[in-house]
Amino acid sequence: MTEAALRRYEDLPGPRGLPLLGNALQMKGPKMHLQMEQWCREFGPYYRVKVGPRRLLVVGEHQAVAAALRDRPDGFGRGARLEAIGDEMGLKPGLFGSNGDMWRRQRRMVMAAFDPAHIKRYFPALCRVAQRLVGRWQIAARDGRAIDLQADLMRYTVDTIAGLAFGAEVNTLESDEDVIQQHLDKIFPALARRLAAALPMWRWLPSRADRELKRSMVAVNEAVDGFVAQARARLKEDPERAKKPPNLLEAMIVAADEPDSGIDDAQVAGNVLTMLLAGEDTTANTIAWMIYLLSRHPQALARAADEVRRVIVDPKNPTHEQLGQLDYVEACAHETMRLKPVAPMIVLAPARETTIGNVRVPGDVVVFGLMRRDSVSDEYLPNAAEFRPERWLAGEAPAQAASAAKRISMPFGAGPRICPGRYLALLEMKMAMAMLLSCFEIFGVDTRDGGEAEERLSFTMTPVGLTLRLRALAKI
Repeated sequence: MTEAALRRYEDLPGPRGLPLLGNALQMKGPKMHLQMEQWCREFGPYYRVKVGPRRLLVVGEHQAVAAALRDRPDGFGRGARLEAIGDEMGLKPGLFGSNGDMWRRQRRMVMAAFDPAHIKRYFPALCRVAQRLVGRWQIAARDGRAIDLQADLMRYTVDTIAGLAFGAEVNTLESDEDVIQQHLDKIFPALARRLAAALPMWRWLPSRADRELKRSMVAVNEAVDGFVAQARARLKEDPERAKKPPNLLEAMIVAADEPDSGIDDAQVAGNVLTMLLAGEDTTANTIAWMIYLLSRHPQALARAADEVRRVIVDPKNPTHEQLGQLDYVEACAHETMRLKPVAPMIVLAPARETTIGNVRVPGDVVVFGLMRRDSVSDEYLPNAAEFRPERWLAGEAPAQAASAAKRISMPFGAGPRICPGRYLALLEMKMAMAMLLSCFEIFGVDTRDGGEAEERLSFTMTPVGLTLRLRALAKI
């Protein structure tokens, strides 16, 4: 595109703001993604926003967002603000918040740990955690008690990531103490609030939540340091473990100890915490949304249940190969992530002045990529607002439509910084759904007011107040 054809950031449309504060008061934290999507419908796929002194460019065009994601880490990074606020909170440096060479070194280490062959070796541990989830839900079904869906799925994902990733038995599913979880649950919401804040009030007038966060960060960092120390002790005691590390943490330590890796234990610890946070929140939210959407679409639910009960011969001992055959369940997961992405916005900080689409972007402007705008547009997908898992299955949707869905929906990001844990996340989703649909009948997924599930953005997008009612099948 010629220089003359480019639009200046200053000439873009956008919502009117207030002096000094800009649009800060219009961007309600838990609903910020919905406000930005609404403004996209009003002003088009490129518009400008101000939050205090910070200038934002909001981009809703998927081609432009994908191009920016592919231009990481050199053209775009996480941004100094995320790093500074994370450091102030006590978050150790991990892959999520790193940039440049630091990101490259950590990426090699983390990708080695997430090798599919490693994940397959951890499968028996995943099965044990899933059976604990079944046991918890059996008790609720027997007692006729509604299940706090989000809370139980968070327990499932915390137990899974702790067992698979760290070789640690963190059994929150069979205990109501859930010490780690209650601390983890404070971190993402606090990070989101501080990133969106026009003024750093937590520095001047710390609230009760700010004081609790400080205590939680101390507790979580102590737990993470303990995981690392225990893993190093196991490797020292049994050097053979280094040849085939039995968990992700030990695989990371082995990779970090390679000559010239440039990785120390603080960075290993940072990635342990990243796995705990991302592995808990994102996967649990997607499973909750999937159960909710299936409950609203009985035909899709019946088909998913039929597939699970046909493929999973023994619910107590599903195999890795059987989960691989759950094509329709996987299609349900992809369709859920298209409609309810846990990251409806991705923040990108340009390394220098650049262009996105037909807009010249100054280097100090932060880019917000809207991940759902085109995914739910009939311009790109037929009946885009509807839950239709079939669109992901070869032979059941026009090839062009199936290709468009895969191209437009980017729930794990895109480019070099695509989520390294996507294979594990899909495995966790399919395991949870396999256990649910093989052992129970769903006869209610309820919201607080009986209406549609409310979306709340707290760094990730979560459904609010879902409860699940189950009836155990006779065969279990």
